[in-house]
Amino acid sequence: MTAPLSTLAAPPAAPLAIGPHTVQPPVVLAPMAGITNAPFRTLCREFSGGKGLFVSEMITTRALVERNEKTMQLIHFDATETPRSIQLYGVDPVTVGKAVRMIVDEDLADHIDLNFGCPVPKVTRKGGGSALPYKRPLLRAILREAVSNAGDLPVTMKMRKGIDDDHLTYLDAGRIAVEAGVTAIALHGRTAAQHYGGTADWDAIARLKEHVPEIPVLGNGDIWSADDALRMVRETGCDGVVVGRGCLGRPWLFGDLVAAFEGTGETARPTLREVAGVMRRHAELLGEWIGDEARGVIDFRKHVAWYLKGFSVGSQLRKQLAITSSLAELDELMAGLDLDQPWPDGADGPRGRTSGNNRVVLPDGWLKDPYDHAGVGADAELDTSGG
Repeated sequence: MTAPLSTLAAPPAAPLAIGPHTVQPPVVLAPMAGITNAPFRTLCREFSGGKGLFVSEMITTRALVERNEKTMQLIHFDATETPRSIQLYGVDPVTVGKAVRMIVDEDLADHIDLNFGCPVPKVTRKGGGSALPYKRPLLRAILREAVSNAGDLPVTMKMRKGIDDDHLTYLDAGRIAVEAGVTAIALHGRTAAQHYGGTADWDAIARLKEHVPEIPVLGNGDIWSADDALRMVRETGCDGVVVGRGCLGRPWLFGDLVAAFEGTGETARPTLREVAGVMRRHAELLGEWIGDEARGVIDFRKHVAWYLKGFSVGSQLRKQLAITSSLAELDELMAGLDLDQPWPDGADGPRGRTSGNNRVVLPDGWLKDPYDHAGVGADAELDTSGG
């Protein structure tokens, strides 16, 4: 399952400090709605040997405060997860403060990350997600409420460069975050207009690091391999990396990342037989977590194409694997694969969403004054992915 590690030298092994928590190597799993639930985090953590930081799916503050049943399941952490890291998305300072206080009072997590990176239209048209940092006073109010209610829990934030190239916010947002007491910042090197298209701007990550030297800066965007992660650290001077789409269908990437940052070990190049074994375990873990095998397998369907990327699998079999509803059916179909296939060339490249160059939908008049005290309606707080 392994091949020699790249000759690209590892950067100095500087641990990442997130409040009282040391993350070594400085590798973080990006929150992804519907993906980074407890079963997927378990797989990534197993491959990493428990090293790194694995953040929950994005949780809306309103749903948490209202104790929405689905939300309360999403914030469940396995007993082996430490530190317990939860990402919150909120648009109202008071509600964010209540959610953070609830996490502290009920000991629900050890670290809180705030999301300001979501680029999808149904969120930005309400002023939420990656549109929100444009309103500097609102961003400041949310961060202050979060930090003031967090007690000893560290609060971090994840954001994008801005709305588009004409409305960049990341440097102002970084300074506001430092002044509010945020512990670390992760920057996705794209604007909301780019969505997930084009190339991530790693130079922006370097500029942010220079702009806020007081706290750690993590880089996010276009990390498809361990070599990419090492290169990002070397080129930007960032303190760590956040990996999202690169690990879709490849939870073993976290083992590669650990080996790369530690300067030892090898990169994973699993055969299809080994990939099928991980697929089976992933589906089984989802069923156990949901409490229903069929629902677990159905939830697993979206992962099939990512796991099989690059392998020679007939179109009919791919379709059948994407509509399975039981572990027995999944086992039977995977037995029909050519399981001795080696890891395909090119399968380490980009995966997941790639759409870009979209017009960002915003509330009327949103761009008139970045310093007004506009609020955001509660309907901006939708359960969607995170940026």
